[in-house]
Amino acid sequence: MAENKKIKKIGKVFLSICLILVVVVNVLLNVFEGHVNLYLGRGNLVVSQAEGTESWDSLYYKPEYQTQEDVQKAASVMVETLSEEGFVLLKNNGTLPLRMNAQVTLLGRNSADPVFGGSGSGSVKLDTVVNIRDGLLHAGFEVNEATYDILEDYASYDMTTDQFGGKKRAYHNPKADIVMDKPSASTYYIGEMPVEKYTQDVIMSFSDYQDAAIISIGRGGGEGGDLTQDMKGWDDNYEQGQHQLELNQDEKDLIAFAKKHFNQIIVVINASSIMELGELESDPEVDAIVWVGSPGQTGFNALGKILNGTVNPSGRTADIYPSDFTKDPTFSNFGDFQYSNIGKRNATGDAYFVHYKEGIYIGYRYYETAAVEGFIDYEDAVVYPFGHGLSYTSFDWDVLKADLRGDDLSFEVKVTNTGTTSGKEVVQLYYSAPYYRGGIEKSEVVLGDFAKTTLLHPKESETLVLTIPVESMASYDYKNERSYVLEAGEYELRLQVNSHQLKEGVEPYIFEVDETIVYSGDNHRKSDFSQVTNQFDEINSYFADLPEDGKILNMSRSNFEETFPTTPSKLDTKADKTMLAGFQPYIAKDHQNPEDIMPVSDQQNGFQLIDFRGVPYDDPAWDMLLDQLKIQEVIDVVMDSAYNTKVMKSVGKPATVELDGPAGIGAFMGDINGIAYPSAVVIASTFNVALVKELGTMVGEEGLNLSVNGWYAPGVNLHRSPFAGRNFEYYSEDPVLSGKIGTACVEGAADRGMYTFVKHYALNDQETNRINNGVASWANEQAIRELYLKPFEMIVKDATTTLMYHGDDSGELQSKEISAATALMSSFNRIGATWAGGHYGLMETVLRGEWDFEGFVISDFNLYEYMYPNQGIMAGTDVNITFASMKSIEDTTSPTAVNHLRKSAHRLLYTVANSNAMNGIVPGTTIKYTIATWKKIQIAANIIIGIGIIAYIFYIVKKKRKQS
Repeated sequence: MAENKKIKKIGKVFLSICLILVVVVNVLLNVFEGHVNLYLGRGNLVVSQAEGTESWDSLYYKPEYQTQEDVQKAASVMVETLSEEGFVLLKNNGTLPLRMNAQVTLLGRNSADPVFGGSGSGSVKLDTVVNIRDGLLHAGFEVNEATYDILEDYASYDMTTDQFGGKKRAYHNPKADIVMDKPSASTYYIGEMPVEKYTQDVIMSFSDYQDAAIISIGRGGGEGGDLTQDMKGWDDNYEQGQHQLELNQDEKDLIAFAKKHFNQIIVVINASSIMELGELESDPEVDAIVWVGSPGQTGFNALGKILNGTVNPSGRTADIYPSDFTKDPTFSNFGDFQYSNIGKRNATGDAYFVHYKEGIYIGYRYYETAAVEGFIDYEDAVVYPFGHGLSYTSFDWDVLKADLRGDDLSFEVKVTNTGTTSGKEVVQLYYSAPYYRGGIEKSEVVLGDFAKTTLLHPKESETLVLTIPVESMASYDYKNERSYVLEAGEYELRLQVNSHQLKEGVEPYIFEVDETIVYSGDNHRKSDFSQVTNQFDEINSYFADLPEDGKILNMSRSNFEETFPTTPSKLDTKADKTMLAGFQPYIAKDHQNPEDIMPVSDQQNGFQLIDFRGVPYDDPAWDMLLDQLKIQEVIDVVMDSAYNTKVMKSVGKPATVELDGPAGIGAFMGDINGIAYPSAVVIASTFNVALVKELGTMVGEEGLNLSVNGWYAPGVNLHRSPFAGRNFEYYSEDPVLSGKIGTACVEGAADRGMYTFVKHYALNDQETNRINNGVASWANEQAIRELYLKPFEMIVKDATTTLMYHGDDSGELQSKEISAATALMSSFNRIGATWAGGHYGLMETVLRGEWDFEGFVISDFNLYEYMYPNQGIMAGTDVNITFASMKSIEDTTSPTAVNHLRKSAHRLLYTVANSNAMNGIVPGTTIKYTIATWKKIQIAANIIIGIGIIAYIFYIVKKKRKQS
C-alpha cells in the first residue's frame, strides 16, 4: 500500500513537471517566435500573384552567384584583396620585398596566435581562418617549423563556452581578453613568450632560415570593454605609467633576441588599434614594419604576397601614430569617471561621464595644428602621419587642372608610375582655413578628399579628380552665429602624400573668400535639407574658453599650453540640477500631447506593402496603407526586433532577417554566417572607395544567398582614443575618410537590396561604462557636428542606389535613384545627460530635419532601464533590439504614443518595401507563411503530451474506481 502511495506521489510530481514544462516551453516559444524562426527556420513564404501579373519580373535583385560555395569563394577573394590594399608598409630600408621562396623564421607568440578580428559583434570563427604561417606558405615561403611549433605550444588553449553560448579559448599561458561588459572578468596580459623559452635546438634551427626573422606583435580589441591605460597588475615587468599599446619588456627582449640571431628583421603589427612604435621606427636594425590590422578570414594570404613583392603595398594609415600616447589630449579624459551625487536614491542609478575637452583637436588635427603653433616638436611627437604608407615604386604627380571657381573646387592630377614595379598611388587633398585667434577653432589641415589609382605599370599614368565643395570648408560656430560660417580669408588647398607632407614639387593653391558667409536660416548650405542651428545648447552651456567653476574648459589653438585637457577634478564629478534631471526616469504620460488625435487603424483598404515599392516616403498615399495597421502588430515589431522583424499581416509586410556585424554577416550570433572580413580600419586603410563599394556588394550577395535583409554595419564612430576597445569596428580618426568609405559600403550593399544599419549614432567612442546607465558624453557642438556626426551626415546625404520597381500596370520594371541610407542604429551612450536614442535634436531635428533621412532607426541592444522605448519612438528611435519578454513599452494607447508608433511603422515599411525582402513579390500579390517545421513539431509534441497526460489521468481515475 505504501508503495502504491509512493508511485502515486511520483506520478503527481511527474504530471506537474510535465504540465509546467509544457506551459513554460510554449510561452517561451510564442514570446521568442521571431528568434526561433531565425535559428530554426520559419515557414515557407507562399506568394499568390494577382491575375495578369504571373509573367512580371519579381526578382528586383538578381544574385551574381548561384550557390553558397560560389559566394564564399568570391568573398574570400574580396578579403584578400582588401588586405592587399589595406595593409600598410610603415617602414622599409630596402629589405622588402624578400626573394621568392625565402626561408624565414617566425618569432613571437602572436605569430602562432594572431588576432583575426575583435570580440563581441566583430568576432571571427576560427575554424576556417588562414593564419600567418599558412599565409606565408601559400606565398611560397619556407617557414621554420621548429620555432613555430614551440610558439604554437606556448599559445595552446582549451575551448570553453562564453556568456553567449559560443566557443571561447582558455589559454594555458594567459593573454589579454576583453569580456563584454564585464571589466572585472577582463584581462590585459600581453602574453608574449619570454625569450628564455626558445630552446637551444630551436636557436640552432635559425641558421637554416636566415633570410629574415618575422616578428609578429599583436593587440586585440572587443565590444564592451576598452584597452587599459595602466598595465599595473598585468605585467611582471611593469613600469610606472605603462599602458597596453606600448611594447612591454618581453617584446623588447624579443626584438633584442632577434637582432642577435638575424641580419634582417621584419616586424608585423597585428592590431587594429595604433601602437607606440617609435622605438621600432628609429632602430636601424629593424629593417621593415608592416601593419596588418585584423585581417579576417583569409587576409593573411596578403601578407605573404606583400613580403615577397607579388603585391605592392598601397595602404595608408587611417590614424596618426603619436610617439607617446600619454601626451595625447584625449588621454586624461577617457575611461572611468563617475558623478559623486547621482545614484538610485535620486535618479535611475549611478551615472558616468566623459569630457571631450580637446574639442575638434583629435588625431592629426591636434598634432599638425600644435606643431604649427610651436606647442610640440612634430618630429618628436609623431612617428607616422595620418595617410602615411610606403610603396616598392615611386610616382610623380602633375596637376593638369585646378578649377577654383564655383561651388566645387576640383583638381585633375595625373599620376605616373616612375619606378620599376607596378603599384597603386593615393593622392590626398587637404585644406587649411584661415584662423583668427579667439574666434572659431580651426585645425591647421583637414582632409577634404582623396583618390586612389588603379594598378599602374611602370611609366603608366592615370588622371584622378579630387573635389572639395566650398561649403564643406565652413566651420560650425555654436557660440555666436549658431550655424556654419565660411570666414573671409585665404584657404590653402594642399595636395599631400599624408597629413604632414606636401607632394614634392606641388605647391599649395589659394582660394580667396572675399566676405564671410553665414549659412543660417534659409541661406543654409546646399547640401542641407533645412536650416541648421544649435541643437545641443544643453551641452554647449557647460563649456567655457577660460577656466570657470562648473565648466568644461575648451582646448584652444590660441593657447594650447593653458587649455590642454586635464583629468576631471573633484568639482567635475559633482552634477548640477540640470545634469541630474537628465538621469531621471522618462515618464511617458508626462510627454503626452493633449492636442494629438488618435490615428485611424485596422482599416480594410486592400493595399499590400509591395504596392508602395518606389513610392516616395512623403507621398500622401502611404496613409492608405498605414490606416490598415493593427497597432499591436506595430508594438510587436517595435519591442521585439533583435536580428529580425516580424510579419505584419495587415499590410503584407514579410518577415525580415537582420544580423551582425562589422566583420561580416552573422559573425556574432546564430548559425547564419558569411565570410569574416578584415576589420574596418583595414578597410579604411585601402583609401579605395571603389573597392569598398565592391565589398558592400559582396556582403549584399551573401545576404541574397543567406536570405538576410539587413546588416548591423558599418560602424562610423571615430577613433577618438587609441584605447577604445571597439576601434577595430570603426574606420578612422578622420570623419571624411570614414564618411566616404562608409558611403561606398552602404551603396554597394544597397545595390543588392540590403539595408545597412550605420552605427552607432552618435559619440559612442568608448566602451567603458556603456551599459552603466549610459555614459554621458560631453562635447561642444562644433566638435559634435564637424567630427562625430560628419560620417553619418555624409552617408545619409551622399549614398544612393538604383531601385527597380513596378510603377504601373505594364509589367515592365522601372528604375529610379533613391537614398541608399535607409537604416541607422542609435547608441548606448548619452548626449550630455540624455540617452542618444531619445535625444530629439539628434534623432529628429538633425537626422531627419537637416539631413532628410527617411529610413528607420533601431536601438542598440535595449535591455537597460535608461533606454526608454517611449522616449525612443518620440525622438526617432523606431525599433528596439530586444526581446518581447525583457522590456515593455509604457504607453501604447494614448494618441501621442499611437501616432509615434504609426510614424515608426511608416519608416520601417518604407525601408523594407525598397529592400531585397520584396524579391519574388509584385504589386497585387498577397503573401502568407506556411507553418514552420519547428512549429509543427511543437504542435505535435503538445498533442502527444496532452494525450499522454489525459491517458495518465484516465488511468488514475479508472484505478481509483476499481479500488473503491
